[in-house]
Amino acid sequence: MLDVYFSTNKEVISFCEHLFRYNKKIELHWKTHEDWGNHLQIENQEVNNETLQAVAKSMVDVFKSHRLSAMIKGVIEDFYYYSNSDEIERILEISHWIITGEDDDSHHVRNTKEDPLQLLYSLFIANVKNKSTVHFDSIVNFRLKTFKDQVVYYVGLAIDEFKREEDHQEFVNMLRDFITKREPRYNTIHILQGNPFSFFKSNGKRFTKMELRMLMQQEPLYIVGLDSDELNLAPLVAMAPKKVKIYGDHPSEPKTLTVINVFQERAQFEPYSKFPFPYYLKNQ
Repeated sequence: MLDVYFSTNKEVISFCEHLFRYNKKIELHWKTHEDWGNHLQIENQEVNNETLQAVAKSMVDVFKSHRLSAMIKGVIEDFYYYSNSDEIERILEISHWIITGEDDDSHHVRNTKEDPLQLLYSLFIANVKNKSTVHFDSIVNFRLKTFKDQVVYYVGLAIDEFKREEDHQEFVNMLRDFITKREPRYNTIHILQGNPFSFFKSNGKRFTKMELRMLMQQEPLYIVGLDSDELNLAPLVAMAPKKVKIYGDHPSEPKTLTVINVFQERAQFEPYSKFPFPYYLKNQ
């Protein structure tokens, strides 16, 4: 038998839900202890490795749902000295994504093969093995230093990402301001996704690289930090069209998102199949 204690009702309910998901054969008895809060007695003919693994995994889930945000927020405020609530909230979101994300981008930002949640699991399993009584609060408060050290590192990465976002937003705002002060050279520009973009006039004629460079030379793009060799955003900023139509199959592609952020209501994304000049595609 294993005795497990949780201080809050939310946490004990969450723990039970996850535990039954991992092991439906476990028997639980739940009562309230006057000093130590919620008392769970986990009965199994013998508390084996499978049971302990289910307990540790469930504790990781409870920690993710109910304790991780507080730990991250504490690091943001006490270690990195942030006090602005909006900044803290955004850094908290990015930190969560870095620590718990399963997508390739979060793995890339983490820049390590180590899984933070695997470390968390190893710490919980170490603290429930060979024990007859386990206090969740005690583990969280006194046994997770190695994990918290990693959280400090990941919050640092999140702050770097946050600063890049801020810099990017300033850049986007500067471009918006630049465009609104320019007379549009074209009513509509059509763009095919690619690297670089392909630009087309309303009559279906594709802009040559020479034409794009000539357009860029006629505008002081250096003011907004655009390089003359940049052939995606810079030509479009130089044209400052009334409407931009982008065609492709990847609406969340970074270059495309930047164009949409800069041109806002002037920009429209369409699937590749809607590209209005199919003869160009056939003659590539």
